[in-house]
Amino acid sequence: NREVDVKTAERLCEPGRFVEALIAPAFAEGALEVLRTKPKWKNNVRLLEVPGWDNAGRLGLDYRRVTGGLLVQERDIAEENEQDWQVVTERQPTDAEMHDMRFGWKVCKHVKSNAIVFVKEGMTVGVGAGQMSRLDSSHIAAYKSGDRSQGAVVCSDAFFPFRDGIDEAAKVGVTAAIQPGGSRNDAEVIAACNEHGIAMVFTGRRHFKH
Repeated sequence: NREVDVKTAERLCEPGRFVEALIAPAFAEGALEVLRTKPKWKNNVRLLEVPGWDNAGRLGLDYRRVTGGLLVQERDIAEENEQDWQVVTERQPTDAEMHDMRFGWKVCKHVKSNAIVFVKEGMTVGVGAGQMSRLDSSHIAAYKSGDRSQGAVVCSDAFFPFRDGIDEAAKVGVTAAIQPGGSRNDAEVIAACNEHGIAMVFTGRRHFKH
């Protein structure tokens, strides 16, 4: 969402990363040189420059077809207010965990519900999407993240109805969680976090993408 500079380009080109396309408002000249000369990428990476993002309209409606009609609703574009966020566990999240929570909460909003997202060091490392069961989404996110789940943050687009999602996350090394809260079993979920030493934040707002 901002110009790609040389430092960012070099970070993207670190060993172990593979990118097929990059979209940004602008690319610094030095960044273009870095991205175009990476041995494995060369000229195969697609760079799309999309200026004017700051002027993009935020208003709009979301449409869903249903049998015999059309559901029209406002898009989920409300600004997050971290002052409404509440730490509900005995342990406070670290600065690094909070950073990952902020990022993961944004990602989670765009994943089809039931959505579980694992984030570590500012990167999405596992996604469980579109499952009937939140626990199934947790299993998928844990599987996809592999060893990278150690020290990760788990983000859920709606409340954990039971403690099983937290227990699953704890098994693979997750250390913090962010979710809307609001389940009648919140106390049980909080207790599970405290047992596992997981810091958890309630946002008070859910994201359901269907």
